[in-house]
Amino acid sequence: MGAVVVGYAVALAVPFTREAFVDRRVAGLSGAELLHRVFVRVPFGTVLLEEVAFRGVLWAVIRRRWGTGWATAGSSVLFGLWHIVPSRGLTRSNAAVEAVFGSGGTGVALSVGAAVVGTALAGVLFCELRRRSGSLIPPVALHCALNGAGYTLAWLAVRAG
Repeated sequence: MGAVVVGYAVALAVPFTREAFVDRRVAGLSGAELLHRVFVRVPFGTVLLEEVAFRGVLWAVIRRRWGTGWATAGSSVLFGLWHIVPSRGLTRSNAAVEAVFGSGGTGVALSVGAAVVGTALAGVLFCELRRRSGSLIPPVALHCALNGAGYTLAWLAVRAG
């Protein structure tokens, strides 16, 4: 978890990647709203639900029937597809994403595709943590760190910009 925070902090400190943290979705949050998202909504409303569903139940069911490789591939692809709806507004809320992918329908489609691929790859990492540890705690911890630190640093970047 510490490596995530350090990695994000370095990315925030580098001018080339700093703009990626400036996201309108966090701009209007108060400090109390940020704390609620980071310590309640993300861990319990997002991470716990997703990790139990994708690395707990789904991964175990597929693994039992078809093996670890299929379990990892299947749950990771579905995890990526799960992120289609939340990623549809990326080009509108983040100028860095818009600069890379564009603002029209093609830009939205490309940014959603990139988000799906990125979250599917994260799903592979989460599955491997699940497999190696035999527990959901490591993928839950990493997922919380990624989302919580991302929210926090985006919030700080909006205020510093």
